Amino acid sequence: MSNLEGANQRIKETSASKVVDEKFNLNVKISKLKRNTHALSKTYDIKRYLDSTKFTFSPEITELVPKETPPYLDNGEHYVERIARALSYFRQCALIGPSGTGKTHIVYLVAELAGLPLWEINCGLQTSVFDLFGRYVGLGKENWIDGLITSWCRHGGILYLDEANMMKQDIATRLNPILDQRGHMVLTEKDNEIIQRHPDAFLIISMNPVSSEFAGTKPINAAMRRRMSVWLNFDYMSVGAKIDEKEIDLVERKANVSRQDAENIIRVGAELRKQYKTGELPYGPSVGDLLNWAKIVSDGGTVKDAAEETIIALTSDDPEIQAIVRKIVVKTVDSV
Repeated sequence: MSNLEGANQRIKETSASKVVDEKFNLNVKISKLKRNTHALSKTYDIKRYLDSTKFTFSPEITELVPKETPPYLDNGEHYVERIARALSYFRQCALIGPSGTGKTHIVYLVAELAGLPLWEINCGLQTSVFDLFGRYVGLGKENWIDGLITSWCRHGGILYLDEANMMKQDIATRLNPILDQRGHMVLTEKDNEIIQRHPDAFLIISMNPVSSEFAGTKPINAAMRRRMSVWLNFDYMSVGAKIDEKEIDLVERKANVSRQDAENIIRVGAELRKQYKTGELPYGPSVGDLLNWAKIVSDGGTVKDAAEETIIALTSDDPEIQAIVRKIVVKTVDSV
């Protein structure tokens, strides 16, 4: 949080300022660790769509470019390149899939590879229109503070709307003229100032499928849906009886556990994901969750013991649900 506060303060002190104030600290995430993205650039072919050498942003805005993003593991779907292509052709796209399938991860990766600042908003939070579009501070009209969406529209980068199907309707309505051929926003709070969309301002929305197990979700309205030219569906690599060897390889290598332990962990995770997708469990583990479990195993614990302080407790606080997860762990391990 201290890095974030420092970046926010530096942004405010520049002529391109009025970007964010302290109220936005919960809604924007910044990673400032230094990293050479050359190795990642060799892995992903996005330069023909988003060439980082052609983007220029002020130093303060450049601080919003993600750093240290791990590679994204998929089954040959080439999601990174497809997102880059969608942004290049249409300037916006939508990602849909259950939690833990890497949607946010891949947005960070695309932003880092392309050298684009990332403005992130979680639409599930009770964020006000003033937070997102801006407001006057103090008495009179001398001090205007841009909100996150206004800042993105002025300065460019990727606006990432997470859990977009939980977005308030008044916010979605105000986005429409920015995302169509008009390409501008009207700041009604600031004497109807018209702001043209920055030429390098891209939008990505992501969401869980609309269903009863994802509380608070609702279908995206028709106007917003028409403006999303590309929709990419995400799913777990391993789910139910479908076990992906690459996911086992990843856990074995990253956590330094035996092949058998890695396979047991992935098989348990696949069953938990299946039950999560059908609404029987409240949470489905991501690859990162399974890696955390494996790291405890690599420290000398058994798969069963390590599950108690990782995957079982992670899934729910409810003792009955924990008992279900524990039973899945034991059954999977003992069946080998």
